[in-house]
Amino acid sequence: MAISTYINDTMKSKGAGVIRKMFEEGIKLKAQYGADKVYDFSLGNPDLTPPKKVEKAFKRLASSKEANYHGYMPNAGFDFARQAMADKTSLEQGVNVTKDCIIMEVGAAGAINVLLKAIMNPGDNVIVPAPYFTEYGHYVKNAGGNLLPAQSNEDFSLNISNIEKLMDEKTAAVLINSPNNPTGRVYTEDEIKKLTELLEKKAGETGRKPYLILDEPYRAITYEGIKVAAAFPLYDSSVVVTSFAKNLSLPGERIGYIAVNPACPDKVDLVAACIFCTRILGFVNAPAVQQRVVAETWNAPVDYSLYEKRRNEITAIMDEAGIEYAKPYGAFYLWCKAPDCFNGDDMAFCDHLKKYNILCAPGSGFCGKGWIRLAYCASEKTILSSRAAFIKAMADLKK
Repeated sequence: MAISTYINDTMKSKGAGVIRKMFEEGIKLKAQYGADKVYDFSLGNPDLTPPKKVEKAFKRLASSKEANYHGYMPNAGFDFARQAMADKTSLEQGVNVTKDCIIMEVGAAGAINVLLKAIMNPGDNVIVPAPYFTEYGHYVKNAGGNLLPAQSNEDFSLNISNIEKLMDEKTAAVLINSPNNPTGRVYTEDEIKKLTELLEKKAGETGRKPYLILDEPYRAITYEGIKVAAAFPLYDSSVVVTSFAKNLSLPGERIGYIAVNPACPDKVDLVAACIFCTRILGFVNAPAVQQRVVAETWNAPVDYSLYEKRRNEITAIMDEAGIEYAKPYGAFYLWCKAPDCFNGDDMAFCDHLKKYNILCAPGSGFCGKGWIRLAYCASEKTILSSRAAFIKAMADLKK
């Protein structure tokens, strides 16, 4: 019996799962050469340990002997967890968000899949500024839709004109990620305002109001005093999808949530649809213990200056090696341009760097042909030790 043609073709395509493949390649290389001689920048797997407050809460909560402690709860999550996320979103968005706007989810990826399933009809489109997180295309396909990339400006700011060209009555949503993975771009309030004005305009023209989906797992990780703009006050049909994978360094615990703008005209129906889709997609509910953990610790203090320090260290190495890059102002990725000698072939540049035990992700997987992504959430030791390898890799191109 054959597997799905789409899944089979996607799995075997050159760019399928390339980030994970590089990560797994890194495990093999570390076993072969030693971990200190492999420079793995492939996966956005935070190196910072979770805050002490999180660790203490997890140990205490996980050891509870309370009856049915690990049992089912309502599909939307515990009321106290929903209230905590409502409090968090209220602070971030500057509007009063209540717990009935929140659905606890299995990470941001689960949240996006649930939301897209809830809002999309077969053949609908989701517009995403490019470059974008590589899995978005699969998530949209899972919901029976089409992902339409809108090329960003040269500095990776939003190109509103390119987004507008793709919009019609089939547009279910525009999905943005700020700070952006892979570029580290943080969209300004002016950019968000112009985007929301476009969405309002198109809603009037087409009779269908697209959702604005805000994928924000990196919201707290910004540099040089830059803040992520709030969209709830600007556009009523906006929805936050996020997690605690990056800000609290809990990627493997798979805990996140959906927050619907309380002003959304169809809030009640949308929340109900997301709760239903959480159930029928097989997530059922977000992990019980992790709901308790983040309800207590969502505002635990974290020193993100360590990521800024690593950003400065890796950009200094790129400057010395002669590799062009877009300076990031958030998240923990460095978007680097493949040297001219590769003629835009980012896969070839990744393969070249791998000869020097440097592992990174090709930009083609992010709809960013000719670029590569370095995840500098690796240890500081890895970053500093990679200097000689990067310099030699670039010097050897001139021979």
